[in-house]
Amino acid sequence: MKNFLLKYKLLSGLIGIILLIGVSLAGIYLASFLLGPPALKAEQNTIYYSAADTVIGEETGAESRYWVGLDEMSPYFKQAILAIEDQEFYEHNGFDYSRIAAAVLENVKNMSLEEGASTLTQQYARNLFLSFEKTWTRKVKEAFYTVRLEMYYSKDELLEGYLNTIYYGHGAYGIEAASRHFFNKSADELTLAEAAMLAAIPKGPTYYSPFNNLENATRRQQQILYEMKEQNVINEQEYFLATHAKLNYAEPSKQTKKVIAPYFLDTVLLEAANKLDLDREKVRSGGYKIFTTLNVGMQQKLKKEVTETVNPSSSIQLGAVGMDPENGAIRALVGGRDYSESSFNRATNAKRMAGSAFKPFLYYAALRHGYTPTTMLMSKPTAFKLSDGKVYQPSNYNGYYAYKPITLAQALALSDNVYAVKTNLYLGVNKLIDSARKFGIDSKLPPVPSLALGTASVTVENMVTGYGILANGGERIKGHTITKIIDRNGDVVYDAPNEEGKQILDKETAFILTDLMKGMFDHSLDGYMSVTGSPIADRLTRDYAGKSGTTASDSWMIGYSPNLVTGVWVGYDDNRELDKAAENRYAKDIWAGFMEAAHTELPKVDVDVPKGVVGAWVDPVSGGLATPYCPSGTLMYFEKENVPAKHCDTHLPEDGNEKVKDKEPSKDEHKKGVFERIFDYLF
Repeated sequence: MKNFLLKYKLLSGLIGIILLIGVSLAGIYLASFLLGPPALKAEQNTIYYSAADTVIGEETGAESRYWVGLDEMSPYFKQAILAIEDQEFYEHNGFDYSRIAAAVLENVKNMSLEEGASTLTQQYARNLFLSFEKTWTRKVKEAFYTVRLEMYYSKDELLEGYLNTIYYGHGAYGIEAASRHFFNKSADELTLAEAAMLAAIPKGPTYYSPFNNLENATRRQQQILYEMKEQNVINEQEYFLATHAKLNYAEPSKQTKKVIAPYFLDTVLLEAANKLDLDREKVRSGGYKIFTTLNVGMQQKLKKEVTETVNPSSSIQLGAVGMDPENGAIRALVGGRDYSESSFNRATNAKRMAGSAFKPFLYYAALRHGYTPTTMLMSKPTAFKLSDGKVYQPSNYNGYYAYKPITLAQALALSDNVYAVKTNLYLGVNKLIDSARKFGIDSKLPPVPSLALGTASVTVENMVTGYGILANGGERIKGHTITKIIDRNGDVVYDAPNEEGKQILDKETAFILTDLMKGMFDHSLDGYMSVTGSPIADRLTRDYAGKSGTTASDSWMIGYSPNLVTGVWVGYDDNRELDKAAENRYAKDIWAGFMEAAHTELPKVDVDVPKGVVGAWVDPVSGGLATPYCPSGTLMYFEKENVPAKHCDTHLPEDGNEKVKDKEPSKDEHKKGVFERIFDYLF
């Protein structure tokens, strides 16, 4: 009796499931019938918008879309597509149940949706009406549209629509556009070998394009020809001739459609592909609306500065990024001199040595470990004996030295290399690495003394993000170009989180360091040479903090206000040396021109002095509090407990007709601080 009841329950449950499936299918078919035939054509252009919601770019539109009938296509192409994509196309009702069952088992086994079993009708439904995200919801919608297509259109109509809308990369949609682009001929003129090659591309337009990767494309073409032979679509002779045919490709077009910010849009495309977990070509052809962070006015100003500053006959290159330090939104980006000549993005992809532009990360660590703006260290040629027995001897620019102790404020303003290396060795090189990581620098950082002088390779975007963290007072930000993505159905598929940045730097230290970095434009800090910002200081009408950097083959300028942080790198792609004086000025000139132009539309922002920080007028030579006898005084900021206790004793009042002559300093006057004594002993 128990067995009977168990069998009855199982049978009842099975019948219930079958009835539920039947009712569901009936509902789908009834709804499909009532909704009528869906359109067979759909525009799929992805459109890019600026921060002000104006169109700044669009993937290639109708000029690369041609609709041709099945009788206007090479029969070889239709055969090739069916052989590799959907052998049972003319027999099934839109679904290949055996393939679906195998795919479901594989997906359940792997707990994913990676394995697909889509027929051409399902692919067509997805291309026309859906986005490409791999979710169960999308798959249900895909099935619904597949039923509607199969219900109202013939197989030939569906095949014709599919072949006219699939994407081949390079802005070409459909077989006619692809045939013209790759072989400079109409679709009805394709040979068997050419047809098989074009049939290879839609699976991955970037990966299988012969213009991008001929080896991958040829391997898939050969696979398609083999499948056609195995299915008796072609004979052995046709197979042999096609697999050995030499394909004559059209010359790839080098013309680039004029867009406002081509390097920026490339960055957007890559970021969108990562956010949506899609191939870039699927984003391009997916009909998305992508809202970006670009400020069109700033972008035009940055491009104008580049064009007007750099000698047009030079082959020198550059990368530049303008970013909002409050949230990491990239407002302007230039990845090279001419996108039509080179699409390589030097702002986001080129890793170059940062030179002295890396020093702020060092001095943040120093300020956190006992240094103050008036910490004095000797500036003179110094050889450092390292723990492995090797000797390292850095040099200053053009061999200039103070030959006396200088303050941290002056060392940063003059970019004194000996001061920086002494500091790095005193702190321990790992302190600098830890500090750089706080600023978001994710490149490989060698634990060597020269890291203080920027011997690590970094990107412009990475450095600008790091400086942006200083500019906002120490809150974490991540450089980004996208605020929102809407799919072709109007659904928001990505919305950038609007979160308050996490405080990752000490606010007081960040404020003090920012003030110190203003010193590169402050002539009161001139010493054994002029401050490094001297060439552009008289062009600046706002209060900026910044740092330049120079290596044999790299020139950097990065700086910021509370509104905007901008970095510019200049150099040659082949790493040749910058041997012309003008080449070393480009980065500063572009930066200054852009920052001034950009700030005409930005409000002035006053930054409050944090609690626990006080200002004091200091003599930049002695590091003591300035007196009426000092030729100049510089306002510097200190944590309360670190304000200098002594007044300047270098600049003294006149005694009669003569200045007080140098005398042997008293024991008290000669007393040195802990850092001076340590370094005098070690170095």
